Amino acid sequence: MPFELSHVLKNFCHEDDTNIGEEVEDEDAVGMSHVGTAAYDILRKKHNWHWQTLWNVSSGKVIGEVHQTPKDSWPFAVDPQEGHSDWFPKKMGEIMSRTEVWCDICSLSPPDGLFVDSLKEALETVTKNAAGKEKPVIIRMMFGNIVGMPVNCRAVIKALTEDLPEDANIQLWVGAWRRGVSWNHAKIIAVDGKHLHTGGHNLWDGHYLKESPVHDLSLELEGRVTHDGHLFANEQWAFIKKKQSSITGYLVDKIPDSIPLVSRSRVTISEYPKRKAAEFPPMYRKRVFSKREKVEGAVPIISIGRYGSLLWKARPSDDAILAMLDSAQTIIHLGLQDLGPICIPGTKLPVPGYVWPKNYLSALGLVIWERGVDVEIALSNPGSIPGGLTATEANYGNGWSCVDVAAEIIKTIRKQFPDARDSELRQKVEENLRICFIRNGQQNKYNTGMTLGMHAKHFVVDDVCCYIGSQNLYVCDLAEWGVVIDDKESTKKIMEEYWEPMWKSSFTGEDLNVQEVMDGLDIDRDGENPYYMNAEMKKKMEEGSRRNANGCVSSKFAYKNQEEADQDIGEA
Repeated sequence: MPFELSHVLKNFCHEDDTNIGEEVEDEDAVGMSHVGTAAYDILRKKHNWHWQTLWNVSSGKVIGEVHQTPKDSWPFAVDPQEGHSDWFPKKMGEIMSRTEVWCDICSLSPPDGLFVDSLKEALETVTKNAAGKEKPVIIRMMFGNIVGMPVNCRAVIKALTEDLPEDANIQLWVGAWRRGVSWNHAKIIAVDGKHLHTGGHNLWDGHYLKESPVHDLSLELEGRVTHDGHLFANEQWAFIKKKQSSITGYLVDKIPDSIPLVSRSRVTISEYPKRKAAEFPPMYRKRVFSKREKVEGAVPIISIGRYGSLLWKARPSDDAILAMLDSAQTIIHLGLQDLGPICIPGTKLPVPGYVWPKNYLSALGLVIWERGVDVEIALSNPGSIPGGLTATEANYGNGWSCVDVAAEIIKTIRKQFPDARDSELRQKVEENLRICFIRNGQQNKYNTGMTLGMHAKHFVVDDVCCYIGSQNLYVCDLAEWGVVIDDKESTKKIMEEYWEPMWKSSFTGEDLNVQEVMDGLDIDRDGENPYYMNAEMKKKMEEGSRRNANGCVSSKFAYKNQEEADQDIGEA
């Protein structure tokens, strides 16, 4: 099928008809664990249209240790010293500096602080290496146009290229998009179809590098899985081109990127160098590179992603994660920011329209009840604010207690198995369910008094297969991407480096009271129907939606005009 027709048909597919046609067969899907096989089976049957764009079975090698910030903080009960994580932006820049042909960078919002410095240095290195080449090096940077805070793409390009020579043999595009309340949330550095960095980390100096930093997790890979990161970015660039090429888009393009617009969709894009680079970047194709052979030491990897509202109902990674949880036979470990919906700031009231992720919770409840699977969950302490920032700039943890999370899981057991007795449910909480907030040396606060925040999106099933990526398990319809490492030895190594020291330092048993869980089974913790909101509740909902983005946009690269932002949110 010609690419253009296939591309159009994919955009019109939805969850009910994504399995039109034959189930796909991926030749790399061999020797997988029962967990990887479960994910693959649902993807090839239900999301065949999105094979090699939103999911793929491939391979790659984990390079070194997983990247966690602050580094080596567990199990020590001391605050990180100054400069504790400065290595991290330097590492990201070093990966980018390897670019010879093509680099894709995706993140929630533009870099700031040392992250800007590192990317600038990387661009200078890429430019030096590109001198004299027949074709310019292609670099695409994709961010999210968070409601009320559109990205000033021209300012980003100016900051990153101000020290480059006039004859720099590179072409750089910076773009950002929003459709409704969907935007890019994936975190990817993909270089030349070979080098890949992905996980939970954004590009924010104040959140990761200063005092009271938030904990996060990413990893570096080498191998063919990198192609999947490049290809994931294509659809987002196609959406920007589609919107910008329309009559409305043409008029919008005449308005500075820095001015928020009252519109459901908002795309921005700028190119470098002006009058040399095309308005829109080319689409990545595997054929840009010769066929990549498997890297020595590579293991099976499934890339899984979703585009939010760019597609109607198709969310492949949601189904893959659900299938992985469903497949558990012995134990599931989850290191997450939260599981409950975002709350109105300063309260424990869910934002109207936001609910608990019943599908994931039901899967956990099912395997606990039917198979006696152990479930361990480590969460962010509610309201954790890193780096001396304010609650409007950064806030990790939606506000729910471990008791709330446990009660919501047990409620799904009661719903799926109405004959379950309270005594049996209580036994499951006591024997199979362990939930805690993260701690350093069994303390949940820094010396500053601020609680420890968690931004990782990580889980391990049966100690044979694990996920590291950008996707939260609480309900939030953003564009996400991550990797499933389907290899027992690699998973064991990741657990030794991250999960085991984190859990040993964090779990004390004091965060979960069985009686409180049982007493809370009849509490309704879902948000109200937004249709019935009054003006005051609508305003609180808008504040909560901003908070869900963790503050997060450097004022250097975005306008924060509150009045216009409020109008923008109301329209979205």
